Amino acid sequence: MKIPLQITFRNIQNSEAVDDYIRDRVQKLNEFFSEIVSCRVVVEIPHKHHNQGKQFNVRIDIGVPGDEIAVNRDHHEDVYIALRDAFDATKRQLQDYVHRLRRETKSHVPECIGHVARINQKDGFGFITDQDGVELYFNRDNVVSPNFEHLKVGDEVKFIEDPSAERPQAKRISIGHHQFPS
Repeated sequence: MKIPLQITFRNIQNSEAVDDYIRDRVQKLNEFFSEIVSCRVVVEIPHKHHNQGKQFNVRIDIGVPGDEIAVNRDHHEDVYIALRDAFDATKRQLQDYVHRLRRETKSHVPECIGHVARINQKDGFGFITDQDGVELYFNRDNVVSPNFEHLKVGDEVKFIEDPSAERPQAKRISIGHHQFPS
């Protein structure tokens, strides 16, 4: 699908090379996400300073279904670097939009509640029994709050299960009274 594209140059002369570069980058965005509705790119030099070089400002507005992505990158002496930075930021925002659209946002590891079943204070490790009766190993470094030395058999703890461990293991352990999940 061909995207309606508007390119505007302000306070600078139109450049066919810059125009081609913009069209190429917009095409790459369209290859990444083919449902882009519109695109507007403004390249400008906002203020002319005699003691500084030209500072380019790039604004990109992308219309997507139900939303708009807007990026503004300013003050770079090289128009291609200003464009590259603006298009890179636009692609990151477009990727975030696509992830939200597909509901691929990061999910948090569920916290579990259990009780300290056994503890070896001298060697710095212990075991927690979860709600299903499964024992999970933990060591001194896995205790967040208050600290390992304060744990006792029977204490109620909140933790996350480490699925990458060879055997069931608990991480980020904290002590206290917690609501059991429904």
